[in-house]
Parts: sequence; structure tokens; C-alpha cells
Amino acid sequence: MRSQTSEHAIKKRFVGIDEVRLISDLRLMHAKVDELYIIVNNLKRRHLETSLHKYADQDALNEDIERVDEIYGWFVGLKELRFKRA
Repeated sequence: MRSQTSEHAIKKRFVGIDEVRLISDLRLMHAKVDELYIIVNNLKRRHLETSLHKYADQDALNEDIERVDEIYGWFVGLKELRFKRA
């Protein structure tokens, strides 16, 4: 028979479904942020900004910019929270 201490330690070792989902979502986010970073750097390196504006679907580009601004704001909030905790 196991002691309560060892059972408690075993329970603490496992994560629930919500934690698994969070970890999975974070891994996807890290991969997609890295992918976006590479794509944007390639665009910047290979093309002039004036050409990007000339050939871009302006509505889609404006939507992309708004989405990235929203994501940036969320990351800034996470960064501020990190500094508050330190």
C-alpha cells in the first residue's frame, strides 16, 4: 500500500487535459510565430516595401497588419506581466 505522500507526489506529476491543451497550443504558437518571422524576414530581404504595397491585396494586407497589431498588443501584455512577477 502506498503512503499518502507518494500518492500526492504522483498526482502532482500528472497534468490534466486543460494543461495538455495549453501546452499543445503554446507549441503550435511557437512554431507559427517562428514561421511568420522567417517569412517576413524573407520578404524584407528579397523585396522592396514599395513593391509589396504595389502587388499586395490592400484589403488583405490591412487585415494582416491589424491582426499582427492585435497579437503584438497581447505579447506586450504578457511581457508586462512577466516584469511585474519578477
